[in-house]
Amino acid sequence: MQRITRFLPDRFVCLILLTVLIASVMPAHGVGIKISGAAANLAVALLFFLHGARLSRESIVAGLTHWRLHLTIFSATFIMFPILGLLLRPVLEPLVTPDLYAGILFLCCLPSTVQSSIAFTAVARGNVPAAVCSASGSSLLGIFLTPLLVGVVITSGSSVHMSFGVIETIMLQLLLPFILGQALRGWIGRWVHRRGAMLKWVDQGSILLVVYTAFSEAVSQGLWHNTPFVSLLGLIGCSLIILVLALLLSNAAGKALGFSLPDRITLLFCGSKKSLATGVPMAQVIFAGQAVGAIVLPLMVFHQIQLMVCAALASRYAKRADGTPAHAQH
Repeated sequence: MQRITRFLPDRFVCLILLTVLIASVMPAHGVGIKISGAAANLAVALLFFLHGARLSRESIVAGLTHWRLHLTIFSATFIMFPILGLLLRPVLEPLVTPDLYAGILFLCCLPSTVQSSIAFTAVARGNVPAAVCSASGSSLLGIFLTPLLVGVVITSGSSVHMSFGVIETIMLQLLLPFILGQALRGWIGRWVHRRGAMLKWVDQGSILLVVYTAFSEAVSQGLWHNTPFVSLLGLIGCSLIILVLALLLSNAAGKALGFSLPDRITLLFCGSKKSLATGVPMAQVIFAGQAVGAIVLPLMVFHQIQLMVCAALASRYAKRADGTPAHAQH
């Protein structure tokens, strides 16, 4: 039973799918879309404030000594993925609509996940302290690098455009709340950690609100009418192609650089994943007033596929025959 359930969508993904369904049947209009948009902006600021309050400076400092591994992970996240998205254009673009392909390029520019990267690394008996450092650092670097990469990777040939002027909005809506959270960590950090379960709902509720607003606008602009079913199937194929290549290249890089098995596991899970929690709010800011629903749809599909594939990989690594702790292997 456990082998079956680990491949099923988790509860949060089901809630996202339900939110998309509600937005498709009952999208917000007129004043409603303005109200939900303002609420989504506040929710995004709250989300990044809480991330700032949660992020442990000690874990970052402790992991900084393993700079070769972190540099490799950051290179996979912010260099390998965008290059894959561009090089595979002749293969991927015919499978989807132009807006969906722009969404694929957007997910290639995003930082790695935090919670699931660390969780899968722990299950697979990888280098967990390094995973904490790299995943957290990736999330922080993404605030700066993702808007810049989007401006470079998503070119004028796409139906979606991004102005570098949105960096100011990124700073005010994402980075400033994050910095405030870090600044207040000494006073509220313990309170935040003690209420992890409650604040998890704040995180997820923020993302669900952004998803509802984004898809309400997209449905009003004809998202489902302009997205053929065959393009949705093509999107699944595109996600699988990118993920498999990312996993293979990350694994090959780990071996070529002589990393120990625990470090290769950390590189595999931190370097091949993309953050839904960060990506959806950032899309709302970067592509404000554009077809955000089509932009985040590839990320939602990729997120679920990466969870299922990485769950299987983590289970396989956890059952390796040596029986020794991951940190003891070299």
